[in-house]
Amino acid sequence: MPPDAPTFRSWRSSDLAALVHHANSRNVWLQLRDRFPHPYTAPDGEDYIGRCQAHVGPALDFAIAIGGAAIGAVGMRRRDDVHRRSARIGYWIGEEFWGRGIGTAAARFITDYAFATFPLERVEAGVFDRNTASARVLEKAGFALEGRQVRAVCKAGRIGDLLLYAHLRPAGVPLVKEIEIDLPDSSADDDTDPD
Repeated sequence: MPPDAPTFRSWRSSDLAALVHHANSRNVWLQLRDRFPHPYTAPDGEDYIGRCQAHVGPALDFAIAIGGAAIGAVGMRRRDDVHRRSARIGYWIGEEFWGRGIGTAAARFITDYAFATFPLERVEAGVFDRNTASARVLEKAGFALEGRQVRAVCKAGRIGDLLLYAHLRPAGVPLVKEIEIDLPDSSADDDTDPD
């Protein structure tokens, strides 16, 4: 594997400085949900790495690394209720590594991992309409544009559309068996939310 090829691995406490360095970018933040902090501080990174390390069950979040050093993140979240056969993915890459195909590799990795690890029919991603580079990443990773939610997001004072992409479980890829983990139920008892 070439030294500049991305690898995907668990987060380590020693990744903190690299995480903060790459995550503390307004241009990265502009492409992500508001729950991603800006400025991104060491306590934010410690909290994130700690949550990743404390997670029980198959991993959901991975460091994107080049030459062993963390330069971004990729992860997934399974949906629940009637959407339980779907998962959403997300990723970000440090600005200095944009345009090198790393996002496409990350999207392919997490999609393959999701289908190999969980009983899913589809993997989804949402992209702000102004983020044409991320839309192209998803298309190169085999995702199809399924729709556009008009004026659905507000980021940094700008109203925009959300592009909805999906990748269906490929024919011939078996549906994996559900993994049962005995965890306390932390979900709200709100059955009125259709999403």
